[in-house]
Amino acid sequence: MAKQKPAFAVTWAWLWQRPVCFVGFGFGTGLAPKAPGTVGTLPAVFIAGLLLGCGMSKLALGLLCIALFLIGIWICNVTERALGVHDYGGIVWDEIVAMMLIYACVPQGLGWWTIAFAVFRFFDAVKPPPIKWFDQRVSGGLGVMLDDLIAAVFSIAVVWLLVWLC
Repeated sequence: MAKQKPAFAVTWAWLWQRPVCFVGFGFGTGLAPKAPGTVGTLPAVFIAGLLLGCGMSKLALGLLCIALFLIGIWICNVTERALGVHDYGGIVWDEIVAMMLIYACVPQGLGWWTIAFAVFRFFDAVKPPPIKWFDQRVSGGLGVMLDDLIAAVFSIAVVWLLVWLC
């Protein structure tokens, strides 16, 4: 099933006029013409790396992600309504929060973070069951955020399985 597109071109000017949508589009990274979900996930690498590098504990980052998830329901709902499209690919706040949660739960280090990034992108793009079920049946901002949260849980499990095997 092809994803819908807004009836208008989403531009930097449009985002600047709508601060909530600017955040929903991952501070503009969701405007990437190719692979906006992947490009839009990149801010999580920098944000989580900065916070953990400045001394934030993984527990605190995880708790922050819970708050960002709850706020994200509203952000994604507002952005969806402004676009008139459910879970448009340029809405990447859900990817950012999910990836930050993953980084709060997996071992630190470039290798594990790269693996976690790739595994999450796989689950988010392919949407195996039950991720696809939630993606298709839960609407609004909760639906946008929830399928990525489930993909994050799957990703965390896969990374920890790899840690255990190694």
